[in-house]
Amino acid sequence: MKLQPYATFGQKVWFYTFLGIAGGGLLFLVLPILVIMPLSFNGSSFLSYPLDGFSLRWYAEVFQSEVWVRAIKNSLIIGSASAFLATVLGTMAAMGLTQANFRGKGAVNALLVSPMIVPIVISALGLYFFFAEIGLNATYTGLILAHTALGAPFVVITVTATLQGFDNTLMRAASSLGANPVKVFFAVVLPLILPGVVSGALFAFATSFDEVVVVLFSAGPEQRTLPRQMFDGIKENITPAIMAAATLLIAFALALLSVLEYLRRRSEKLNSPS
Repeated sequence: MKLQPYATFGQKVWFYTFLGIAGGGLLFLVLPILVIMPLSFNGSSFLSYPLDGFSLRWYAEVFQSEVWVRAIKNSLIIGSASAFLATVLGTMAAMGLTQANFRGKGAVNALLVSPMIVPIVISALGLYFFFAEIGLNATYTGLILAHTALGAPFVVITVTATLQGFDNTLMRAASSLGANPVKVFFAVVLPLILPGVVSGALFAFATSFDEVVVVLFSAGPEQRTLPRQMFDGIKENITPAIMAAATLLIAFALALLSVLEYLRRRSEKLNSPS
């Protein structure tokens, strides 16, 4: 958004007013993060300002404590496995929805993205009772399947959006040259839709890595994830170690956003006319 040199006085007033409102809204959203991050470097055991010196002791506790290390490992294992499954299933679903026309297609699409719409507490409660019947509560398999269901809609949406601009004649050309459907997908389709697939996978991983409600319902002591450990720490013993873990999550989220922005720009270059 740029102010034009020929703008009138009223347009200039509205332009700067809009910038002020947008800046205030952004500051309101970012301020809690800016407050949390310095507390993670506090030398004291209390969450208070002014800071009692600068220290990395709480980051050392996060990476040296057996409880925190196990929680980080669980989050990485569950997040990676669920993101992989969500990416495979979501990409297949997106391909089917975009390439086929059938009655009830809209209903199927709505069903696939429903985990994004249904309140997470309802999903967690339903998964808890369902997993209780088949013995998947308090297991890694149960959590991975639950997080797969939560992350798959993101893959479906991103891959479907990428496929909207895909030239289907490329698939027909590859088939006419003798390539089977599997060869066509991996040699022709996947390289062109890869930014959307990777973006969906990152969203699915971030969803799993940040999820806590389903974990509270379905996880056992051995499946304690990083958000669950932070949640329990807030209830039992609040220390700056929780702020250190939160700061690490913020840095992780910023890294994911950077990757997504790179993929967005790469996708624009691929789709722009040469």
